[in-house]
Amino acid sequence: MKNIMCLNEIELETFLPEGRLDKAKALLNSPHYVDPTSVSSKDEWLSILKECDPEILMAGWKTPPLPENLSEVAPNLKYVCYLPGSIRKLVPRSAIENGLIVTSWGSSISRTISECALLLTLSCMRRVRYWTEEMHINGGWKTPETETQSLFERRVGLHGLGLISQKLVDLLKPFTDHISAFSPSVPDEIYEGLGVSRCSTLEDLFSKNDVIIELAALTPKTEGMITEELLRMIPKGGAFVNVGRGAVVDEDALARVAADRPDIQVALDVYGIEPLPVDSPFRGMKNVMLFPHLGGPTIDRRRDAGDHGLENLRRYLNGEDLMDPYDVRLYDRAT
Repeated sequence: MKNIMCLNEIELETFLPEGRLDKAKALLNSPHYVDPTSVSSKDEWLSILKECDPEILMAGWKTPPLPENLSEVAPNLKYVCYLPGSIRKLVPRSAIENGLIVTSWGSSISRTISECALLLTLSCMRRVRYWTEEMHINGGWKTPETETQSLFERRVGLHGLGLISQKLVDLLKPFTDHISAFSPSVPDEIYEGLGVSRCSTLEDLFSKNDVIIELAALTPKTEGMITEELLRMIPKGGAFVNVGRGAVVDEDALARVAADRPDIQVALDVYGIEPLPVDSPFRGMKNVMLFPHLGGPTIDRRRDAGDHGLENLRRYLNGEDLMDPYDVRLYDRAT
């Protein structure tokens, strides 16, 4: 039985820099290293799993998927330490049901996503999308009629009050104390501890805030929850920022509203279909700022996820509780 580390060169360099790789190898007890780019077939991957029969697998984006009959191929595999995010392409649901322990970068990336949310929010306020094109392409310059806005004292509404939103509140506090959220399952004590007001309905959230930041988890209940009716409630001069999940929003409706209402700004980092189709109506809109799903950890901060994984490895080996482990409920919410 020999543990497996299956990461490509870039993942090794960015998740495990500056001595972290040596720590990982020590924790994994001199693991069998597999470069996933060299695995030529599913059968070859299954052969590696069978031969090593690991207790622990450290995995990355390019690690080949684990089979449905995992218990037959690698019967001693107990823990998958996945350094990136969603595990859906790597781990079958049945493995979680059968007790496989799995962690990913979990809460370690909350601060970088909240940083991106703040960037997009400020970009909406200052019309960065519009002025980038105007100055680079059209030779534009401000006029006495040019409208600009600040985030100071603005009313900000958060859809979802999970770990990312909670980090975002800390970043928003220097700008405004007018922060509210719609997240029915979050207890009052978290709202109170953050100094965030509770919105009782999405209608209140959208109609009574200048900026709406979308951070709700994608579930069957939330899919398409943000409707055209809600989007049209955004006040004049307002903004809608989505760094959560694209499918929570009716994107066709959002495109119509953005086209009809040049008085609001939109910033998107996530989409129902990714990569964003070349013919998407969002492309070219002067009041819509687009990012290609960059909200997660920047390359220089992937080490945060590496540290998270190393700490979970240490905890697993010492029989301690792991940080952010998956269960079936979390698995089903992952995209």
